[in-house]
Amino acid sequence: MARIGIIGSAGRMGQALAEAVVAAGDELAGGADKGDDVAALAARSDVLVDFSSPHALEANLDAAVAAGVPVLIGTTGLEERHHFLCDHAAESIAVLQTGNTSLGVTVLAHLVREAASRLGEDWDIEVAETHHRMKVDAPSGTALLLGQAAAEGRGIELASQAERGRDGITGARARGAIGFASLRGGSVAGDHTVLFLGDDERIALSHLAENRRIFAKGAVRGAQWLIGKPAGRYTMPEVLGL
Repeated sequence: MARIGIIGSAGRMGQALAEAVVAAGDELAGGADKGDDVAALAARSDVLVDFSSPHALEANLDAAVAAGVPVLIGTTGLEERHHFLCDHAAESIAVLQTGNTSLGVTVLAHLVREAASRLGEDWDIEVAETHHRMKVDAPSGTALLLGQAAAEGRGIELASQAERGRDGITGARARGAIGFASLRGGSVAGDHTVLFLGDDERIALSHLAENRRIFAKGAVRGAQWLIGKPAGRYTMPEVLGL
């Protein structure tokens, strides 16, 4: 039985995580939110799961390192400096950072990488995502994860090939670009489709999230897997052996 601590426990994902921890037969070590003592939570946990906010990441990683416990980070909207902080923490503890903890999305990213590696640049790649009206970041962390998978399959850098937020007279689509489109509305938990568009044919690889419980279940599985791992950066595909 693992003792799992939740950072961001008062949020919708935090509440879903608490339910998933209990359903998995593990022990909920407690939760921490803004103003709470994360260090105390880390000290009584075997592993931490962080679904709080980017600005809290540094302090949360410091608490995990000080306690010597691994941490799974599902917080989205991270920037380059946040990944640097994860790299630094991973010198001391096991860190699994991901834009999506769904097991289905993890498999989807694997399929996207495989398809991109086998289809030439004459196949255009577009990533379309839809989320609820309250989501604050775009493209979603999952969309970026899928775009990164496509870029890895193509052997290119996503940062230099991504096309976001097209508006006005943009000119013809750049060859080899990976496009992103973000839709917001209603209560959609998260829909993602990666389109491979060739001449006279197209492939659509999709994942539709019907409830955020799937992210909580995947996060708990990832957290369980992370316990006992040596210091380093880890990924959800490793959890599934992909």
